[in-house]
Amino acid sequence: MKSINFKNITEFCQAQDLPKPENPLFSIAHKEFNADEINNCTSSQEEISYCNQFFFISLKNIVSGEIIYGRTKYDCTTGTMLFSAPHQTYTIKGVVVSSEAWFLAFHEDFIRGLDIQKRIKQYNFFNYNVNEALHLSPKEEQIIKTLFKTIEAEYQNNQDEFSKEIILTHLEALLKYADRFYKRQFLNRKNINKALFTRFKEILEEYYESNQFEENGIPTVEWIASQLGVSHRYMRDTIKAETGKTAVDQINLYLVEEAKNLLLGLNASISESAYKLGFEYPQYFSRLFKKKTGLSPKEYIKNPL
Repeated sequence: MKSINFKNITEFCQAQDLPKPENPLFSIAHKEFNADEINNCTSSQEEISYCNQFFFISLKNIVSGEIIYGRTKYDCTTGTMLFSAPHQTYTIKGVVVSSEAWFLAFHEDFIRGLDIQKRIKQYNFFNYNVNEALHLSPKEEQIIKTLFKTIEAEYQNNQDEFSKEIILTHLEALLKYADRFYKRQFLNRKNINKALFTRFKEILEEYYESNQFEENGIPTVEWIASQLGVSHRYMRDTIKAETGKTAVDQINLYLVEEAKNLLLGLNASISESAYKLGFEYPQYFSRLFKKKTGLSPKEYIKNPL
């Protein structure tokens, strides 16, 4: 498989046949495709891996082809926004884009030392796998396109002392709208959320039944996410939207429920129960149990809830 590493935005623009950036640390471009161009813009059938050394946002309609991030494949059925942080890798094969596409790229040096540099870490969508891209409704797409156009207008304007601040103001507005639309997407995808949470619980059950708690300890959120084939941030947000509790909370609740069963067994031992559930130290187990039930393990054995 061929690998391409874009070290800077200028290299990326040149490879994508986009105008040379006005600023080496920031670029925004818009492409429209006619029917002939659409027929000729299919990417290679060979799998090509890309890695950007900068933040990248795109808005496009992908009608066919594959985009793969890690272990998962992107759903190429609707127009989407894609987000990529520096050093992330994605693979494409035979992608066809329809109508138009927007591209926005900025280096971390462009925002270094500014408030947006701190806030951008709060936008989890820069860490999502591509198949977890933002699917926009028609109204949402118009809002995002308006922001792209506003940023482009300022970018193409004669640069002055106000230009960067104005661009960053609209860029942050775009990110905030994307955050809002992502949250809407999580709320609207109840069936997907339920399926993921059901599988989350099944993985915990399988882990317990195969004695892996005792042998390998309590599974991490990252490990469970890898079993689900999604990023841990996506899993965290999905479970939070579905249950109102974090993934860590759900793991702890599972531990407490299994602990109740163990503690009520014949010849129950608090220490043995703790080790069977993956706790290295029984006092940590007792502390969690009391926090979640209001009773210590010893009190629970005497007076089950």
